[in-house]
This record gives sequence, structure tokens and C-alpha cells, in this order.
Amino acid sequence: MSGTTKTLDIKILDRELRVACPEEERGELLDAVAYLDKKMREIRDAGKIASVERIALMAALNITHELLSVKIGRGFDLADFKRRMSSMQAAIDEALAEQDTLF
Repeated sequence: MSGTTKTLDIKILDRELRVACPEEERGELLDAVAYLDKKMREIRDAGKIASVERIALMAALNITHELLSVKIGRGFDLADFKRRMSSMQAAIDEALAEQDTLF
């Protein structure tokens, strides 16, 4: 992670966020955003959960389950995974904090 950190505007479930991201990880972050947005929309469109916070938590739980279902032994970088999870958690926390200020 020797590159420059830049801010990136992203949109998840029709909510705009600004996040910091190393330039060399921009593509990966955008892929993660697209995947998370897809999962959250699937949960919302199922119609059983209305709260964005609950949708985010269910998406996080589902994605974590998917990840843990994968065998970790084949070149899996646990340190990198933990860093990315921390980054996603920070983005979720920021989104929820912004939502709280709206109400």
C-alpha cells in the first residue's frame, strides 16, 4: 500500500458516500461496492426488511457466511481480508451515522 490515498464517491442503495481509498485499490473497492449494493437491493426487494440499517446488517451477515463457506487454505491472505473488512465496516458506520443525522 505505497500509493496515494484518494477520496472516492460511491453509491450504495441510493445513498452516496465519500470514502478514502488507495489509488491502486480503486477497482477492487468499486467491485465491492457493486457487490454490496446488489446484495442490499436483493434484501430490500424481497420486501421483508425496510430499515436500511437492518438491510446492511443482513447483507453483512450473508456476505460473511459466503466468505466463511469458502476454504481458506488456498492462497487466502487473512491480513488483507481483515484490512478490507475494517474498511468496509468504516464505510458502513459512516453511512449509518449520516442516516442518523437525517432523523
